[in-house]
Amino acid sequence: MDAVGDAALLKTLSVGLDTVWVLFAAFLVFFMNLGFAMVESGLCRSKNAVNILAKNFIVFALASISFWVIGWGLMFGDGNPFVGIKNLFFANGGVDEGYSAISWTSVPFWAKFFFQLVFAGTAATIVSGAVAERIKLLSFIVFACALVAFMYPVTGHWIWGGGWLQSLGFWDFAGSTVVHSVGGWAALAGVIVLGPRIGKYRADGTVHPIMGHNMSMVTLGGLVLWFGWFGFNPGSTMAVGDGSAIAHIAVTTNTAAATAIVASTIVAWIMMGKPDLSMIINGALAGLVAITAGCAFVDVTGAAIIGLVAGTLVVFAVPFFDRLKFDDPVGALSVHLANGIWGTLAVGLFSIDGITGSATGNGLFYGGGTKLLGTQALGVVSVGAFTFAGALVIWLVIKATLGVRVSREEEIGGLDRGEHGSEAYAGFQIID
Repeated sequence: MDAVGDAALLKTLSVGLDTVWVLFAAFLVFFMNLGFAMVESGLCRSKNAVNILAKNFIVFALASISFWVIGWGLMFGDGNPFVGIKNLFFANGGVDEGYSAISWTSVPFWAKFFFQLVFAGTAATIVSGAVAERIKLLSFIVFACALVAFMYPVTGHWIWGGGWLQSLGFWDFAGSTVVHSVGGWAALAGVIVLGPRIGKYRADGTVHPIMGHNMSMVTLGGLVLWFGWFGFNPGSTMAVGDGSAIAHIAVTTNTAAATAIVASTIVAWIMMGKPDLSMIINGALAGLVAITAGCAFVDVTGAAIIGLVAGTLVVFAVPFFDRLKFDDPVGALSVHLANGIWGTLAVGLFSIDGITGSATGNGLFYGGGTKLLGTQALGVVSVGAFTFAGALVIWLVIKATLGVRVSREEEIGGLDRGEHGSEAYAGFQIID
């Protein structure tokens, strides 16, 4: 074979390997749907388990359709600094034209699409847990479609689609803001519109704890999510050419999760007198959320510190939201919103320019001054304001038309019977 043929073969093999890697990583992220389903259902009462499992099952289907119909085009289509406007609908039939912001990866179009789709689905899934145990299924379906079709892609365009934040030098490698904070802000708006569950707060304002029904399920889900994160973060390289970068990202991701677990265990033990398992698991998730923005931009020591802060922050965030009477049955606000914000800001503190090839500039703690931190803060505020305001409007429109909350009788009796006519544990006597 001549030199031209050899080069063509090598290019084919390279693209093939990149494609296998990207799709494998996407499959891991898809598998995280199981993790979310287990964590959310286990942290809620048995009478609502079917409802939560149903939401987590259907949400990826909704995301798949919404992102295909218009979300992809709004996010990655060529356009202006605020939204994509070219080849908007039905992913342009798979023709890879007009999406220059993601042309840096050589994998085929549908591999790009599918990898980005599983991220969009994750953002919608975050909302599910925060509004659990009192929302109408149809209302959640409508909101999830709107989130993935319109809101998520717009802010995603700002950061990953060649938009104004990307041009300012805002960095979010795998989505602490793009995915997790967006899901958290949307969930916060929903929690406010819905109000707390019946019995969550006593007349004097103190919290009446409502315990989850299956901590084995929560533990399984937490480990599934931890495993899936190795697709979420290392997979965002969208190529296998730089093995050192993939390995670096895997280690920073794992280190942040590990130190967050240690921190959440110790802090919960001190604050509550006992090492609470739900805090341990949410500590791991907090560390993973926090490192998602900077996993490719910080060293292992920086990742360890980011995790320590995340694990501490999640333990304080849970009672903070409770004091505001923002009833979040699974701690989604504390994990995804609070630590999505922290992880995004941490890029401005701990980044090391070019550590895996990205020209981020140095963070504040590495002599880079406050420029990067300021840009990261601007991104946090702008994405938060847009997402929260937009989500609040959508939730209020749904409330005025479809209604958002089940009846008192249905909430007390359980959404499984009221919404689905079934039980998760038929034949078993389980006391909630």
